[in-house]
Amino acid sequence: MSGVWVFDKKGVTRLIPNPTRESFEQKDSLTHPGTATAPGTRPRFLVYLPENQVIRSYAELEQRLGELGWTRYYNPIGSDLLQFHRSDDSLDLISLPKSFANLKPLHMYDIVIKNRSFFEVRHTLA
Repeated sequence: MSGVWVFDKKGVTRLIPNPTRESFEQKDSLTHPGTATAPGTRPRFLVYLPENQVIRSYAELEQRLGELGWTRYYNPIGSDLLQFHRSDDSLDLISLPKSFANLKPLHMYDIVIKNRSFFEVRHTLA
């Protein structure tokens, strides 16, 4: 029996033999939209802690990272990534997808790990 087991709100499980994005969609998509990797999860937000600001664009993120000493790394070859580095002497590098819409929790946590006291990932906007 291969597939993915999904728990509903009442704790009942069901097996999805060949999972697709559509098979994970919640019936009540307005409250908790599902994704293919985490059905029913709430979206995550990157928050700049000193001002409790939710980062909603790369312009905002680049401004905050710049304040912390990060500079944009321009790849002469061209790439599908935006990259930021601390200095020429540092090995710290943050790589993000070109489109902010493709920013995943993995990328958010990379920013948090490299700037521990300045950023946080939250599950709600509260």
